[in-house]
Amino acid sequence: MPNLKKTEIVKDVTDKFSRAKGIFFTNYKGMTVQQMNTLRKELYAANIDYKIAKKTLAKIAAKETGKPAIDRLLEGQTGMAFSYGDPAAPGKIITAFIKKNKLEKLSITGCIFEGEAYGAESIETIINLPSKKDLIASLVGTLAIPMSNLVGVLNATMGQLVGTLKSLNTTKTE
Repeated sequence: MPNLKKTEIVKDVTDKFSRAKGIFFTNYKGMTVQQMNTLRKELYAANIDYKIAKKTLAKIAAKETGKPAIDRLLEGQTGMAFSYGDPAAPGKIITAFIKKNKLEKLSITGCIFEGEAYGAESIETIINLPSKKDLIASLVGTLAIPMSNLVGVLNATMGQLVGTLKSLNTTKTE
């Protein structure tokens, strides 16, 4: 029979699952408390929630929100990083944290990215994806080039027409 504390944890994790655009699962076994606090601060600064919950409670929360099965993503002592903005941000921050602190103990075991579950083998590809903002800027730039070329051609044609009309006017007045 579920107790009140576990029910509250499931409710909290279910809320995070339903709002998150990206969820990264980590195995933090062997990390010190100081390392964990530093990681939490870095994630919090980027508006990312980091939650540690029992695997069974995380599975229940994922099932309640209709997320894909996460059994294969839960390895070792599992922490979950929830991003509500850029879905790849937790992966980028955690990977940078691992490299900066030379941590072999912390690993990303998988993620739910835009509603799909991916294993550890796909993490590198996902964190190297450009952000939505970068993609939009690239698209706008690509669309702007033909328009600016068209404006240049039209201005040149108008300039030639004005020049021809001026020369006609000059020859008629002479």
